[in-house]
Amino acid sequence: MSFAAYKMMHWPTAIENCASGFVTHCRADFVPQIQTDELESEWAPTRGVAPIPNLIVTAANVLEIYAVRVQEEGSGDSRISTDSKHAVVMDGLSGASLELVCHYRLHGNVESMAVLLLGGNDGSKKRDSIILTFQDAKISVLEFDDSIHGLRTSSMHCFEGPEWLHLKRGRESFAGGPSVKVDPQGRCGGVLVYGLQMIILESAQAGSGLVGDEDASSSGVAASARVKSSYIINLRDLEMKHVKDFVFVHGYIEPVMVVLHERELTWAGRLSWKHHTCMISALSISTTLKQHPLIWSAINLPHDAYKLLAVPSPIGGVLVVCANTVHYHSQSASCTLALNNYAVSVDGGQELPRSSFSVELDAAHATWLSNDVALLSTKTGELLLLTLVYDGRVVQRLDLSKSKASVLTSGITTIGNSLFFLGSRLGDSLLVQFTCGSGASILSSGLKEEVGDIEDDAPSSKQLRRSPSDALQDMVSGEELSLYVSDTNNTESAQKTFSFAVRDSLINIGPLKDFSYGLRINADANATGIAKQSNYELVCCSGHGKNGSLCVLRQSIRPEMITEVDLPGCKGIWTVYHKNTRGHSADSSKMPAGDDEYHAYLIISLEARTMVLETADLLTEVTESVDYYVQGRTVTAGNLFGRRRVVQVYERGARILDGSFMTQDLSFGVSNSESGSGLGSESSTVSSVSIADPYVLLRMADGSIRLLVGDPLTCNVSINTPAAFENSKTSVSACTLYQDKGPEPWLRKTRTDAWLSTGIGEAIDGADGGSPDQGDIYCIVCYESNALEIFDVPNFNCVFTVDNFVYGNSHLVDSFMLVKLMSKSSEEVSCQGRKENTQNMKIVELAMQRWSGHHSRPFLFGILTDGTILCYHAYIFEGSEGTSKFEDSVSAQSSVGLSSISTSRLRNLRFVRVPLDAYTREETSNEITCPRITIFKNINGYQGLFLSGSRPAWFMMFRGRLRVHPQLCDGSILAFTVLHNVNCNHGLVYVTSQGTLKICQLPSVSSYDNHWPVQKIPLKGTPHQVTYFAERNLYPLIVSVPVHKPLNQVLSSLVDIEVGHLENHNLTSNELHQTYTVEEFEVRILEPERSGGPWQTRATIPMQSSENALTVRVVTLFNTNTKENETLLAIGTAYVQGEDVAARGRVLLFSFGRNADNSQNLVTEVYSKELKGAISALASLQGHLLIASGPKIILHKWTGSELNGVAFFDVPPLYVVSLNIVKNFILLGDIHKSIYFLSWKEQGAQLNLLAKDFGALDCFATEFLIDGSTLSLMVSDDQKNIQIFYYAPKMSESWKGQKLLSRAEFHVGTHVTKFLRLQMLSISSDRTGVALGSDKTNRFALLFVTLDGSIGCIAPVDELTFRRLQSLQKKLVDAVPHVAGLNPKSFRQFRANGKAHRPGPDSIVDCELLCHFEMLSLGEQLEIAHQIGTTRSQILANLNDLSIGTSFL
Repeated sequence: MSFAAYKMMHWPTAIENCASGFVTHCRADFVPQIQTDELESEWAPTRGVAPIPNLIVTAANVLEIYAVRVQEEGSGDSRISTDSKHAVVMDGLSGASLELVCHYRLHGNVESMAVLLLGGNDGSKKRDSIILTFQDAKISVLEFDDSIHGLRTSSMHCFEGPEWLHLKRGRESFAGGPSVKVDPQGRCGGVLVYGLQMIILESAQAGSGLVGDEDASSSGVAASARVKSSYIINLRDLEMKHVKDFVFVHGYIEPVMVVLHERELTWAGRLSWKHHTCMISALSISTTLKQHPLIWSAINLPHDAYKLLAVPSPIGGVLVVCANTVHYHSQSASCTLALNNYAVSVDGGQELPRSSFSVELDAAHATWLSNDVALLSTKTGELLLLTLVYDGRVVQRLDLSKSKASVLTSGITTIGNSLFFLGSRLGDSLLVQFTCGSGASILSSGLKEEVGDIEDDAPSSKQLRRSPSDALQDMVSGEELSLYVSDTNNTESAQKTFSFAVRDSLINIGPLKDFSYGLRINADANATGIAKQSNYELVCCSGHGKNGSLCVLRQSIRPEMITEVDLPGCKGIWTVYHKNTRGHSADSSKMPAGDDEYHAYLIISLEARTMVLETADLLTEVTESVDYYVQGRTVTAGNLFGRRRVVQVYERGARILDGSFMTQDLSFGVSNSESGSGLGSESSTVSSVSIADPYVLLRMADGSIRLLVGDPLTCNVSINTPAAFENSKTSVSACTLYQDKGPEPWLRKTRTDAWLSTGIGEAIDGADGGSPDQGDIYCIVCYESNALEIFDVPNFNCVFTVDNFVYGNSHLVDSFMLVKLMSKSSEEVSCQGRKENTQNMKIVELAMQRWSGHHSRPFLFGILTDGTILCYHAYIFEGSEGTSKFEDSVSAQSSVGLSSISTSRLRNLRFVRVPLDAYTREETSNEITCPRITIFKNINGYQGLFLSGSRPAWFMMFRGRLRVHPQLCDGSILAFTVLHNVNCNHGLVYVTSQGTLKICQLPSVSSYDNHWPVQKIPLKGTPHQVTYFAERNLYPLIVSVPVHKPLNQVLSSLVDIEVGHLENHNLTSNELHQTYTVEEFEVRILEPERSGGPWQTRATIPMQSSENALTVRVVTLFNTNTKENETLLAIGTAYVQGEDVAARGRVLLFSFGRNADNSQNLVTEVYSKELKGAISALASLQGHLLIASGPKIILHKWTGSELNGVAFFDVPPLYVVSLNIVKNFILLGDIHKSIYFLSWKEQGAQLNLLAKDFGALDCFATEFLIDGSTLSLMVSDDQKNIQIFYYAPKMSESWKGQKLLSRAEFHVGTHVTKFLRLQMLSISSDRTGVALGSDKTNRFALLFVTLDGSIGCIAPVDELTFRRLQSLQKKLVDAVPHVAGLNPKSFRQFRANGKAHRPGPDSIVDCELLCHFEMLSLGEQLEIAHQIGTTRSQILANLNDLSIGTSFL
């Protein structure tokens, strides 16, 4: 393995920063979210519907912006109201959810984030901007740009490199990255870099004479806050030595920054002498004069102060949060609150005011719920409310009260005036609604009932049921809900009550500490090739403390089968409804249950005939007794006229059926006028069909179009050819109908005359005169010439045109509107130059769909001949260059027709391309394929589309984003449809290429709103390590649970037994009764539940007191007495008793019981032995047990009753982090001394050191990487890097083989905690023309998990592929505009953090950058491929092979 590729498969989910601000909309353009039926409601807005800002979250290098959608009580949206029937109504809102606006993966980890507010009144038209800071000293300011529906960088500030080296003052490593805070009125921001350098970002204020402002307001484009300039304040000059935090305070004319800093440092051993060492200084920042005078300060704050909170006006001032106290300081007043017994006053004299309960506030996060109440989230996940009791502007005292228990947070932000968001790295993040004041309307019992519902499997409350977070239950089943803060001096209210309701949650699977790779419950033993991979799942240790859980991740979906039938030669399947009762009256009464109606018939199209099955209790064939066309194959079947009729289209005609009786038969024969010249068989056979009630669109084999128009009154259908296509010469390559349904048709809003058609006359509007709930219908057509047009039906006026749809441009704009917006000409020229088989690139299938959801926008899908899928999301942009220029061009042509057309065009409609990372492109052959896209509205409560073909995948819709989950288990799938009947509730039917028809349901245990489907099993403790016992499908797992113990018990355990008794001379009696939290360890043995429910704990192995289990492994040992192998469970432990007691540890061996039924003796202890030193790693080496105990490695043989040492090696490691074994080679990673490479020789029984890495490296994980016959050593470290070493005794620079040489190094950007070696899949079965040498069988990739909740792999690649991809990577650094202006090349440089490091070779390609290639437009792809001397198809094939070769799950 000389070359490798780094590929992310699951992106980070552990949220580190969250903030809220008006990024995608401004405070002024806020309309009431849902128009209720009464008109009064618009004039009397409730408190709940104030402008709601966006939520911005970051997780490692992922940035996501959400819009908060609220549902009002009694709103007109029927779907939502059925979902939240039992939801608590609070402040007139029945629910709130997060909807994704945009998400980006940056080339750098976000260190801190702030929102630059625009000062000014609430009705301001301006928007906020996002400030991101990155490692060392990079700052990017981003704003949302409506015209591209995404973020655009407005300014970048970098203080790195040689010319800024003096800022570091000779230091190499800094504890934290840059942290950013902004002035509450948006006048400036501050970024603290390199510990003591403060960068002031001056914002461009309105009215400061900038030319840009006037332009923006006149053009109607919303302007965002911008940063004008930046300068540096050196805090060292202001006598500050150690800055801990800073914040901008409210209520001053100029921005005032308060800095918390330590005058002289102290440490634990000096605390009795030096304890109040911190102080705060307030600096008035004058950005024009660049001066910063000190205006007030306060000294003698405790040494453990770490956080400042700016108190909102009208009070002003700051809160200083310390571990044991909270202080309030302003220019005029100050007060203190002690939180526990450790709080001391400065001189130890006066008594501090105490809170009513004891709590420690180290590592707390906080936000303001109102101007005098702060919400604090502690390290145990409790929510506390801190109230400032004030009179005028003088704060008299602080009150602290307990609230509910919740998730362990990493950040917390208030969104608007009634919601807050708890961002978490350790559990699921929650969106919570709060209300303050007389909470009489909300009874706590109401919330408790809701929990009952969440637990039940009621499909109605699917939003909450599917969030498998125990935090949610904690939130609700915690203490009593309302809490009382007694205010004596406050005149406004005697009691403040707060009530909370969890409204939404974002799944997080991080931090992943360890994982194992095991078989799924429903694994198929006969599967081969890629299908075999979907037998496996990852079982990961995730979370911490009460948020600890076991995450079961399966990359591919494996439906639960109900029944299967052999059905060779199947070409397509459809299910149709049939309403027995006729007439409108019966219809309307049954409408509420319309969603739950069962299907009536299943239609199966074979090679030369059609089968019809009745889908009642049993599937029975009724082909003979129905009037369906059964003599040939069916092209499509579906319902018309509100499910009262079925339309069946076959190659030469169509039938309309009422149940089983035919009411009309149409044939597409010679009757039409245009085919008078000859009997063209081409024009009369149907090749594809699209149905949108009451229209059916047919595309004939010769590329012409027919439309069947239905009459809802008589239920009859007539054929017509749209006038637009009557004599057109261009043939159509794909077409589809799109029905714009919903409470308000979405595309209507994009028309030029949108304001005319909305409003009261909405239902009467619409030329078809059909029933009002049908919405508008559009026809999307793509021609052989690659132009795409959208027509309205049935008039067929062209309302939207795109010239080269096939190119896959990042944005689509109506080319009729744009006279010159994009330079299309240049692109066409570049294509002309290199006609690399792009002539036959055309769209073979189109689909457009808007799924239900109040704010959903349509998606447009196109499939190209080479299998590429283009996915676009529509958005509205009201261009500023609108009418005036357009009118000019019209009048110049002076054609009246044009201007009349123009009014109905969808001028404001635009599409933005959505990346589909998780989808692996399939190699298609050029024969005519059956349609691959099937849209589903409800399969087990989910909506989306299914893509059949050789690499089938599910595209599921969640919060306005598509989640792509492949389905590998059946190979390629020919046809798919939904089925809802008695035995198969909201299920599915599909036909595999082997000719098997399977009826299945979607597994309901997994949550699909994640990069991979995940099932979370709460453990109520911290999981540490997991291993897999394959014979019995068991998962032994180390779990630690925090336990409160009396202090004297804890102290007595810290004493060495030999030395004797500890005198309690310095402890008072009440201190002895205090409790201290200790982690208690145990090994649980879990078994997956057959039904897919919660997992069962089969056995528990408790540890002794103060004994920590460090490692658990299933080992195979050779019994020297019986001469046979035994599989045992080995546990290594350590006694943690403080620094005065010598370290000891135990090794425990357990055997698994034979009989599966008796769970009593599932495991029995067969051996235990105490050793010196902590036993941190175990492994079996050719039948022997290798134990790392403290600074030694000892190899033992197993006699059946005891372990006897046979060899040892005294390496200088301090503590072994990981052991890996291949054959007789040992790879050992140390916590501080990098890696060692040893070998074991049976004769002579000795362990030899072959080589080691001479550098200092703090290892996290190690593993062997195998590529054919070459063996490499992989290691990850604490600086988020990975390195690959190799052993080459023949090379001179290896010092005769003593030194391991570097083969590659790479910065992953997150801590890798575990590698797993998996054999790569051969790709030769998938395609015929495989490049030589790429199908090595002995090629292994390393799957890894990280602390940010991401999963990726390092895969070996052959040199030819590597060189090609590396040159592509160098091109893409410049060819792609990177978000926030980050450089992917510098992000992937090895970070040494000040340690001496010799740079290694750059032999790893970065697939995170390479995946941008697929998102480029066709012209750019051809151009870049030409520049590096290869072809586009070759590059795409290489990327495809990589993702197929590593689809392990």
